[in-house]
Amino acid sequence: MIIDTHIFLWWLFDDPRLPVKIKKYMQNINHTIYVSSASVWEIATKYRLGKLPEAASVATDVPKWIIKAGFQSLDITPEHAQLSGAWDIPHRDPFDRMLAAQSKLENLPLASIDKAMTLFPIKVNRG
Repeated sequence: MIIDTHIFLWWLFDDPRLPVKIKKYMQNINHTIYVSSASVWEIATKYRLGKLPEAASVATDVPKWIIKAGFQSLDITPEHAQLSGAWDIPHRDPFDRMLAAQSKLENLPLASIDKAMTLFPIKVNRG
């Protein structure tokens, strides 16, 4: 499963907004959890812009936190970038578009509570 950026941050901060079903899935050591390079980009960008001040400890070294959480990073490929940019879907957020493209091409569900992600032809686990 790929996890949306907010799911990753909620996991790290033990935020009560993390849906119980998603949390239980993530706790299972038999499940591989992926954090996209798009989420690393999003956290660093939003922190720099002052939109994630609470994530200072994470934003300065996101890859370290992915490893510390026991998750796998998912690199962005040219194929992911092509689909993300070409999809004729009215969703403008480049981070979300990339997560959806990765979910589709890697055939992995995406854990997200963002209703807009259901615009994409992917499996979204909303908890």
